[in-house]
Amino acid sequence: MKAGEQFRVVLVTCGTLSESRRIARHVVSTRLAACVNIILSPVESHYTWKGNLEKSREYLLVIKTTAKRLVALEREVNRLHSYDVPEFIALQVAAGSSGYLSWLQEGVE
Repeated sequence: MKAGEQFRVVLVTCGTLSESRRIARHVVSTRLAACVNIILSPVESHYTWKGNLEKSREYLLVIKTTAKRLVALEREVNRLHSYDVPEFIALQVAAGSSGYLSWLQEGVE
């Protein structure tokens, strides 16, 4: 396994800043993630929902975790999120500094 293969960066969008902060605090405090960045400037999302073209302002969470914690993290995001189908996209980390990846690993153990 390459140095970063066990790590994931997860993207989640939320409709409000308070919801973003609540999810971030919960997943870090329960060690499902080592760190969550919240992009404070809203992103503008365009998508189709139930046959209608929609546009909304959302806050983007960038969550750092491990492959082992991914299923539990997704379950908690779905439980805490107000959307029927929240965005949950996990990207595999190809590489990273050994110090940061060690810290990330410790943060979810």
